[in-house]
Order: sequence, then structure tokens, then C-alpha cells
Amino acid sequence: MLAIVWHIALGASVVALIAGWRPSNRVVAYLLVTPLVSVSAVAWAGGNPFNGAMFALLAALLVGIASRISSHPVHMARPLLFVPAAMLMAFGWTYPHFLERNPWTAYLYAAPMGLLPCPTLATVIGATVMLSLLDSTRWTVTLAIAGLVYGAIGVLELRVNLDYGLLAGAFVALGAISGSRAGRVYATFPGMYGCRRAPEQEESTP
Repeated sequence: MLAIVWHIALGASVVALIAGWRPSNRVVAYLLVTPLVSVSAVAWAGGNPFNGAMFALLAALLVGIASRISSHPVHMARPLLFVPAAMLMAFGWTYPHFLERNPWTAYLYAAPMGLLPCPTLATVIGATVMLSLLDSTRWTVTLAIAGLVYGAIGVLELRVNLDYGLLAGAFVALGAISGSRAGRVYATFPGMYGCRRAPEQEESTP
């Protein structure tokens, strides 16, 4: 039931964004922390203190970072990043594991997003990349590191090959950071890239 609640919450948020809802980066950051808190609570309740403690720490770190994120409205990433981000969110939404005894349609509404680390991290990282990293390098780096750690644990320790998807998502987030920085340098120092001024600018220059 908890997984279904998270699917409804995420689905409603996506529909609202499509309809034009544009909350601030800070508000979205706080909202994205809540499924991580849920993972921690489920882990503690299930007798897994490692995941419980790790996700409590991750949530606390992200809350601290969120308090310093800009209050500007969120904006969508460019298509080059939007597509893999959407795929990563879909991966977390339908995470095809732990529901083997149920019909495949159960993955559409009851996959363990918001309950287990890997699908939850995949969804949150995907949402972050889709929303242009929430204009925060610290936020994105923190999530990417968590994705790399849990992706590696899943693949190497638990032998869950699905978690290669989380590893890929973490690298996409890190790549998006590099691209964002390069874009800022390009905008600030266009001459470094051999760009000429527009003709009207050149003509007006003494």
C-alpha cells in the first residue's frame, strides 16, 4: 500500500508539472527528500539498520543543502538530458524486482519505489536531472554519490543486475553537472570558444 501511495504522489506531481505547475527549486528539493525518509523508516521497521541509518543521513544532508537552493521556479532540462532522465524515472517507477509472484501489471503501481534504496534513488536522481539539477551542484553530486554506492552494492554484493541502471543514472547526473558548468563558462567567456560577435555588434564598435 505504501508503494501505491508513492506512485500516486509521483504521478500527480508529473501531471501537475505537465499542466504548468512550477514550484521553486527549493520546494521540489524538500519534496524529493520525503521518499528517502520513507526508505529509512521502512528499513528501520524491517530490521535493516544499515539502510535505515544511511538514508537518514542522506536525507539530513539533502535537507541542509535544500535550505540553500534557489527559490527560482524549476525548469525542464534540454532534450539531451530530459530523455535519459525520464527513462531513469520510469526505471524506478517500474523497478522489476521483488514482485515475482504478482502479475507484471503490478510493477506499474506497486514497484518498491519509496520503500527500497535503488528504485527510490533512481527516481529521485531522474527527477533531479529532468528539472535541470535544481540549479544545485551540491544536491546533484550528493545524490550521484549515493547512486554510485548503492548501485555498486546492488551489482557487486547483492548480484542484482538491474542496478546497473542506477549506476548509469548516477553517471548521467555527473555528466549533466559537467555540461552545466561548460555551458556557464561558454556564456561567460564566449571568446574562449572562438565565437565572433554578431554583425550589428561589430559595426557599432568604434
